[in-house]
Amino acid sequence: MPNLTRSLLPSGTCVLTFDRPDSSANIFDADTFAELNAHLDWLESTEGAVAKGLILASAKPKIFLAGADLHGFTKDPSPEKISDLIRLGHRTFARITKLRIPSCAAIHGLALGGGCEVSLACDWRVASTDKETKIGLPETMIGILPGWGGSTLLPRLVGLPAALPMILGGKQMAAVPALKIGLVDAVGPRESLLPQAEKLLAKGKRPPGKRQWANLAPAAALIARKAKGDVLAKTGGHYPAPLRALEVAVQNLRGTVEEGFENERKAFVELATGPEARQLLGIFMLQERAKKLPLPADMAAPAKPAPEIKRAAVIGAGVMGAGIAQWLAARGTNVLLKDVAAEPLAKGMQGIGKLFGDAVKRRRFTPAEAQAARDRIIPAATDVPMRDRELVIEAALEKLEVKQELFRALEKAVGPDAVLATNTSALSVDAIASALERPERLVGIHFFNPVHKMQLVEVVRGPRTSPEALDAALRFVKAIGKLPVIARDRPGFIVNRILTPYIAQAGLLLIEGYRTRDIDRAMERFGMPMGPLRLMDEVGLDIGRHVAADLAARLDQPVPQLGAMGDEMIGRKWLGRKTGRGFYVHAPGSKKAEVNVDVERLPGMPTEMKPANAALFHDRLLLPMINEAARVLEEGVADAPEDVDFAMIFGTGFAPFRGGPLRYADTLGAQKIVAGLEALAAKHGGTFAPCARLKEMARDGKKFYPDAPAAAA
Repeated sequence: MPNLTRSLLPSGTCVLTFDRPDSSANIFDADTFAELNAHLDWLESTEGAVAKGLILASAKPKIFLAGADLHGFTKDPSPEKISDLIRLGHRTFARITKLRIPSCAAIHGLALGGGCEVSLACDWRVASTDKETKIGLPETMIGILPGWGGSTLLPRLVGLPAALPMILGGKQMAAVPALKIGLVDAVGPRESLLPQAEKLLAKGKRPPGKRQWANLAPAAALIARKAKGDVLAKTGGHYPAPLRALEVAVQNLRGTVEEGFENERKAFVELATGPEARQLLGIFMLQERAKKLPLPADMAAPAKPAPEIKRAAVIGAGVMGAGIAQWLAARGTNVLLKDVAAEPLAKGMQGIGKLFGDAVKRRRFTPAEAQAARDRIIPAATDVPMRDRELVIEAALEKLEVKQELFRALEKAVGPDAVLATNTSALSVDAIASALERPERLVGIHFFNPVHKMQLVEVVRGPRTSPEALDAALRFVKAIGKLPVIARDRPGFIVNRILTPYIAQAGLLLIEGYRTRDIDRAMERFGMPMGPLRLMDEVGLDIGRHVAADLAARLDQPVPQLGAMGDEMIGRKWLGRKTGRGFYVHAPGSKKAEVNVDVERLPGMPTEMKPANAALFHDRLLLPMINEAARVLEEGVADAPEDVDFAMIFGTGFAPFRGGPLRYADTLGAQKIVAGLEALAAKHGGTFAPCARLKEMARDGKKFYPDAPAAAA
């Protein structure tokens, strides 16, 4: 079946419709380019005698064009292959621009990357007002830059100030905002796109536009200087793509379009063959892998297909329970939100209202859509019928006895086929399941806080979890737009298990006399979104201590603890952001935080603080994290290194350009890691002892990823 079909409207307009067979998305690959060029051959050969205009459209319900085939891109990442691909895109899109007949892109759904760029090659653009329609250039998110005309044509069309957020930050534009900046020429319902496109085609070829004042040299220089500062502040200079894209976009304001295309090609090849792009493209592939994640190979196929979850219940209206309920309702699920009393329930509903209100301000929802979603949540502080609920998620207090008692009651209250899930962050799923008459019904579905921002969900497989329960959980997580990773039921699962020694060691460094800001700044410069002590404030010191204590009680290895300092801070209610004070002081409603200098003055803390030592901080914080990540594989908590790295990037923000802790470990080499851990163990004790897997890898010269480059010297 073809990727494109050609039809003629009564007016003589040729409509080329993209509809990739057996796929929900349209993409540009070799076959699509070949077909598009064949249709352009026909259009050029008729010289307007048959077709009076050209409309590009899509038959897909949610996607216009999603850009290049990244899977094909990774199969042969040679500079020559990449260069040929960029030239092919430029030649093909330039043919559309140079047609004697006018052209128009009728955009419904996502028009990203190459989808946006082929639209820029047209004379006119019309976009549907459907919420699925978004136009954008996300290339810098995977370490490259818009290379099929986006870095050249977009600034010329809409001006540098409007273009840069799309080129540098991957901003996606809905139809109406796109109309306001001149990215599209008309908007309307999907069914009106072809008539509107024909009206635009009736104007003929697009006349040359006036040069944007902001594109003139003096203004462009000022805008570029400000944009560069913003990029450096946001990325710490770790990501070359936005800076290179800025350079190319400004450079391409001068000279011809053809010269701009050549600048794009050279920069694209340079970035695409660099280490950052390889890592970021690998992360994109991990996202795609998660969207199709199957049951583990050692698990039997489910006896029956998983039900579609239309009605769910969330037990517990605290921060996590309310966040889960809000996310489900926003995605069309009817939710029963239950708590033991009216007061916590009211507080939870208030939090949900704020989340929807913020989403309306960010234009994620219209007020009517937000209200409709809010109305899908039924709060209940008393026992209510639950037999119609296909899924129940428990998000109650992190105490085993409380959860066991809850599930005993839930098992009797729900239907026989309902899936029972716990959102526990550390407790044993199997221990919770032991309270059930049918323990195989229970599965872990561990969301991360804040639910509306964190993409990752750990789907936890207990030793008695049935294929049906695990399959239902996986399908559910994907259906609500989250990214699942499967973890076996071991203490801390994947993320908290690996994160705990990292955060605990940061606290111990503070106790030894290093300053809060120096410790955190070292990890921010490494590429983390925030330092470990700031992260502890976001998690909550009480939760962190609970997780660490649970790990210490259930693991055979020593687990570092904060000891007296942690007890003192918890006693003073310095729990982090939720109480306004922790290692930092958090102003209400502000993302900014100042160091809580009183922590460094607690009883037992050193009277003199030590100077920063970035090399020491790296070893003390990162090597234990790598060690624990290797143990997670060694114990079978995760099945593959990809699962570990994916979980840590999307669950904690581990520096994406480094590829995750195990990819990063391969750049260091197992021998260097083991030597570093052994030196730390000799000085600080057994918490640093390297695990058996790392020692074996060091001995045999192995890596976590066979395709990893040689270790750094």
